[in-house]
Amino acid sequence: MSRPATKTDLIQAAEEQFDKMWKLVDSMTPEERNADFHFGENVKMKEAHWQRDRNIRDILVHLYEWHQLLLNWEEDNKKGLAMPFIPAPYNWKTYGQMNVEFWKKHQSTSYVEAREMLLDSHRKVMELIKNYSNEELFEKKHFSWTGTSNLGSYCVSATSSHYDWAMKKMKAHLKSYRDAQKKG
Repeated sequence: MSRPATKTDLIQAAEEQFDKMWKLVDSMTPEERNADFHFGENVKMKEAHWQRDRNIRDILVHLYEWHQLLLNWEEDNKKGLAMPFIPAPYNWKTYGQMNVEFWKKHQSTSYVEAREMLLDSHRKVMELIKNYSNEELFEKKHFSWTGTSNLGSYCVSATSSHYDWAMKKMKAHLKSYRDAQKKG
């Protein structure tokens, strides 16, 4: 699926990818859903998130926290507060550290809580998207607070693109977990 460039495509992609992600999660056994990740020494998995997120719950809270970034950023800027998407003290060069703080914050959050939080935040993000016109979402520089980009690109990143990222991690986990089970 190509990157959404209209409101209709954004809504469709976000909902479809969200549904696909939950179908994947719901297809897992409780053991698979709660197991710690073990990706081994795979050289293709160099990015920090492969070490940071250690189970399905960690992925769900990561998605939830990025929904919160979008929701808070949009709300603050709509009120005229001129806030950046990545809150201080972080920026686009240091957001990896922010992601680690999100991870730390949720180590006592249960899988069930994470699931409910993400279901609720996705609903709120979809309401946000539906409240904007196609032009407001996808016209570059429509809002001064989106910089040289557009609001829609932030919404795509927080929804369908992030859900794709989550499913890749979940599928890698399932493959690794099931391979280990076969070896017994």
